[in-house]
Amino acid sequence: MSTNKQSLFTMPDGKNLMFTFTLVSSLFLLWGFCNGMIDVMDKHFQEELHLSLSQSANVQWAHYLGYFLMALPAGWLASRLGYKAGIIAGLLMVAVGGLWFVPATHIASFWAFLVGVCFIASGLTFLETIANPYTTVLGPTPFAATRINLAQSCNGIGWILGPIVGSMYFYSKNAQGVSTGSQTLWIPYAGVAVVVLILAVVFFFAEVPDIKTEDDYHLDDATPGVSHSIWLHPHFVAAVAAQFFYVAAQSCIFAFFINYMTVSSKTGLSQVPAIPASWDSAMTNLAAHAGFLQNWLLGWFETNKAGVLSISNKGASNLASVGFVCFLLGRFSGAGLLKRFSAHKMLGLYALLNVATCLVIFCKLGWLSVACVFLSYFFMSIMFPTIFALGIFGLGARAKKASAFIVMAIMGGAVIPKLMGQVADRYDISRGFIVPMFCFAVVALYGFNWSRFSKAESLSGVGAAGGH
Repeated sequence: MSTNKQSLFTMPDGKNLMFTFTLVSSLFLLWGFCNGMIDVMDKHFQEELHLSLSQSANVQWAHYLGYFLMALPAGWLASRLGYKAGIIAGLLMVAVGGLWFVPATHIASFWAFLVGVCFIASGLTFLETIANPYTTVLGPTPFAATRINLAQSCNGIGWILGPIVGSMYFYSKNAQGVSTGSQTLWIPYAGVAVVVLILAVVFFFAEVPDIKTEDDYHLDDATPGVSHSIWLHPHFVAAVAAQFFYVAAQSCIFAFFINYMTVSSKTGLSQVPAIPASWDSAMTNLAAHAGFLQNWLLGWFETNKAGVLSISNKGASNLASVGFVCFLLGRFSGAGLLKRFSAHKMLGLYALLNVATCLVIFCKLGWLSVACVFLSYFFMSIMFPTIFALGIFGLGARAKKASAFIVMAIMGGAVIPKLMGQVADRYDISRGFIVPMFCFAVVALYGFNWSRFSKAESLSGVGAAGGH
């Protein structure tokens, strides 16, 4: 194990940066948790505020708008003041956004919650813009994709916990079975605010070295009359496009997961086959002997208006955590595979497999389609960090600026879910999966063509063909 740690986190001068890597990885856990709660919020607003699927997708719009607006300022701050200052600024913004949910709950209007969502996302933008490229330089270049995928595994843990907490506070009910989610929605966000303030203090006193990335394309050379724009590098430009479509697909699937698993309030139908009564009995019996887990286990299923046993909103929120377990397993296994196989080929293969899962979901093949929803989580696992590592490859000091543009591409998560919502409103949620299917196809094209774009055989370095 010690050899593996040395190969991943030891710099050429012998300095081991594993502690710094661990500290930065805690940020991935934080934004995974926040994103996990966002992804189970749509159905709450659909029912409480009587919104359509397309209208509720404004949650994703506000979330990713914050990323779009703040990505360049975050990149500028990181370039001018270094990684530490950018991280602390982001944490403070998240704290303000979390505390805003307290008055937003009293205002009780959709716009107020969207303001809080947007402000938290703005703070998370600083963290993602800085932490993602930072993990790639905390050790040898050949393991850049491995390190960012390991750090993103912490993100996966946060995504597992987010829906569980969301189900407790967004879909809570009192003894009479009346929803109390509108009164308790602020609680987890206030908790996030407290945690990030503590993290800001820790980062203020911690050692966070400002490491310069390798300049494989000689962008930092002061050659008169020669342009060194990052936009002249196809592997970066295509990464921006690939990230736009990947996050679009991810946001679509995460945002409408609960809608897929539960009965449609519009049609009264479910995409999931009827739940056997034995499942409900087994869950009830398990809850009776589960101690402190009793409240979590109860209420996963409910009988719909047609008298058919189906998955409840709470049950679907908890199943979202199961999806994120698949996501996390994909991250851990993917980090290992990326040490043995080329990152761009892995990206292309996983994206192609997700094209297939979306097609099966679109075709409504019963439990096979349901299983493919969870498989899509597994195959999405390595995409974001791998696109990031491939996109900033070899860009030297300009990696911070490039990182900002790749984070801006997250705006795809604001635009495309509304399109999927419109398709789902017109047809049904299964047919809506045609939208992420096309998005994954774009990602597959980037993965399989990265070597041609970058003139490199792999992340280990530029090939014989040289730079651009």
